[in-house]
Amino acid sequence: MKKTPLGLALAFGLGLFTGCVGIPDDLKPVQDFEVQRYLGQWYEVARLDHSFERGLSHVTATYTLRADGGLKVMNRGYSPATSTWKVAEGKAFFVNDPRQGHLKVSFFGPFYGSYVVFALDQTSYQYALVAGPNKSYLWLLSRTPTLEPGLQSALIAKAKALGFATEKLILVNQDQPPPARP
Repeated sequence: MKKTPLGLALAFGLGLFTGCVGIPDDLKPVQDFEVQRYLGQWYEVARLDHSFERGLSHVTATYTLRADGGLKVMNRGYSPATSTWKVAEGKAFFVNDPRQGHLKVSFFGPFYGSYVVFALDQTSYQYALVAGPNKSYLWLLSRTPTLEPGLQSALIAKAKALGFATEKLILVNQDQPPPARP
């Protein structure tokens, strides 16, 4: 796949914590994680800002199984500034037990960073809170472009109680779709 600015930026961002597949203090990955139920498309509802996603709207992540037992990760986001889609393809593998929401993800060669699912709607897999190797990485994901406001507030409050800088969260624009994706 051709390298895109988002892919290169993600590679750089993940390179900042190369080999860091640890879990942030006070977080526990969800247990009884079912990868089959996690597969498919997730919308990014909110995130902490990082250069590799800066300015992007309509961000989604799609997870599919790979032949080697890992996951293919396809991230897409729209840049209103350039009127273009940014695409990054990566791979993810479980760090320990596949029934634990702790994976390592790579968008560039042998460099991996943590992907820690620490809150999940384990009844219907409709929302998730995900961290990186430290608390400067946070994503609120949903199967739908938006969450019910009360649920969104409760999830953000949970992240705040765990020490995330939720006052810096960016609410991702998922309204009025831009041109068709690649």
